[in-house]
Amino acid sequence: MTLLRPAVPGVEESGEFLDSQPEWVPTRALGRAVLVTGLLLIAGVLAGRVDLVVLAIPFALGTVVALHRRPRERPRIALDIDEGYLVEGAEAVAAVTVGNPDPPAYDLVVVRTRIPPWLRIKDGDRPVLLTLAPGAVDQVELRGEALRWGRHPLGPAAARAAACDGLLTSRPGVAYERDLKVYPVTEPFDADDAMPRAAGLVGGHRSRRPGEGGELAGVRIFQPGDRLRRIDWRVSLRTERLHVAATLSDRDAEVVLLLDVLAEAGGSGGIGGTASVLDTTVRAAAAIAEHYLHRGDRVSMLEYGTSARRLRPATGRRQYLTVLEWLLDVEAQPSPYEPYDQVFGPHLLSSDALVVVFTPLVDGRSAEMLAKLARAGRFVLAVDTLPEHVAPEHRSDWTEVAHRLWRLERENTIGQLREHGVPVVRWAGAGTLDLVLRDVARMASAPKGALR
Repeated sequence: MTLLRPAVPGVEESGEFLDSQPEWVPTRALGRAVLVTGLLLIAGVLAGRVDLVVLAIPFALGTVVALHRRPRERPRIALDIDEGYLVEGAEAVAAVTVGNPDPPAYDLVVVRTRIPPWLRIKDGDRPVLLTLAPGAVDQVELRGEALRWGRHPLGPAAARAAACDGLLTSRPGVAYERDLKVYPVTEPFDADDAMPRAAGLVGGHRSRRPGEGGELAGVRIFQPGDRLRRIDWRVSLRTERLHVAATLSDRDAEVVLLLDVLAEAGGSGGIGGTASVLDTTVRAAAAIAEHYLHRGDRVSMLEYGTSARRLRPATGRRQYLTVLEWLLDVEAQPSPYEPYDQVFGPHLLSSDALVVVFTPLVDGRSAEMLAKLARAGRFVLAVDTLPEHVAPEHRSDWTEVAHRLWRLERENTIGQLREHGVPVVRWAGAGTLDLVLRDVARMASAPKGALR
C-alpha cells in the first residue's frame, strides 16, 4: 500500500490535509533569549560596561537570524487507512502523512496518534519524532493486529512542529479520526439438512411444498391438470388407476437470524482470547449467513433489543457484504421495556421462515419471546451463546451457591423451551445445527390433523 503524497501543494488542493491555519507561538527558549539580551544591555548601559553590551550581541544576532525566516502555516497532517477487507486477526495498515508547506525547515515534528484498544500497534500511541525539510512530506506507518470485530475509531492524529532553532512552536495540526472496519471471523459452518419450508424459486434447498422440481415426493392419483410425462405406468398398471409422480418444487429457504442483544456477559479477549456473548453471536451469525447465502437462500437479520434494527431479506454476495456491515454495529442494549411488539410487528416474519435465535438466555424476556414464536407456529431454533467460563465478578461466601442456583434455573428454562418445541443447542461450529434442522424439517413435513 502506497500512501506517500507526491508534494505538499498537490495535497493542499485535494483537501486531504486538515487544520492548515498559520498560527505559531513563541517558546520559552525565545523568552529566555530576549530576557538575557535585555538584561545584559540594560546592565551594560547602567553600569557603563562595554563588555556586557558585547556579550549581549551574540544573543541578539542569533535570535534575529533564527527569526529571519519564520514559518507561516502549521504542519499539514492526514490520516489514511487501508480500505481493504480486514478480518479479526489480520494485519491492519494505516499511515499518518505529515507535510511542511513553509520555506523554512522544521527542526522537529512530534506526531502522535490515538490507537483504539483492539488494535495492537508495536509502539502504541507513543509520539514519533520527525524532521522535515522545506516542502517535504514524510509518513509514519502504523501496522498492527486487529484483535476484535467492530468499527474502531483510529485517531485523531496530531502533529506539532518546532522551527527557528526551537524559538517557535506551532499549534497542533489535527487529522480527524477514521473508522477502521474489522469484520468478524467466519467460523466454519455447514448444514446438510433441508429447510422446513421455503417460498422463493431460486435457492438450493428443496421446499416441502408440491410443485415442479427434481425431488420425488411420492406417488398420487392422477388429477386434472397433471402432466402426462409425470404418469407412473408401473403403479398405474398394478392398481388399474392412473398415478403420477409428485415432486417438490425447487425453492429458496428464508432464514431469519435473530440476535438477542438485551444482555452481554463474559469478557471479550479478542480473536485469540475468550469470547463474550456478542462475540459468539456475531461470529456465528456471520457463518450461518454465509452458508445459506452461498446456497442461494434469502437471509434477513433482526435485533431483539431497544433499537430493533432490521435487515431486509435478500440473496447473493451483495447481501453477505451488507450482513457483515450490519453486524459491525451490534451492541448490547439493556432495556426495561418489553421489545417483543416493537420487534415482531405485522409482516416482519414470514410464516415459512426458519428463525435462528442467538440468545444467552440471561434475560427472562428472551425465553418468553422464544415461547411466543413457537406458539405462533414459527419454526424456531435457539442457539445458546452464553460462554461456559462466565462467572460472577464479585465473590463472597454465597456467590458460588447463588451462581449454581442461577445455572439450575437456566437449565430448567431450557427444558421448558424444549417442551414447547424450541430446540436449544450450544454453538460449536460446523455441524452444530444438523441434528436440530433434521428434526425441525421432519416436524414441518409431518401431516397435521384437521379440525372437524
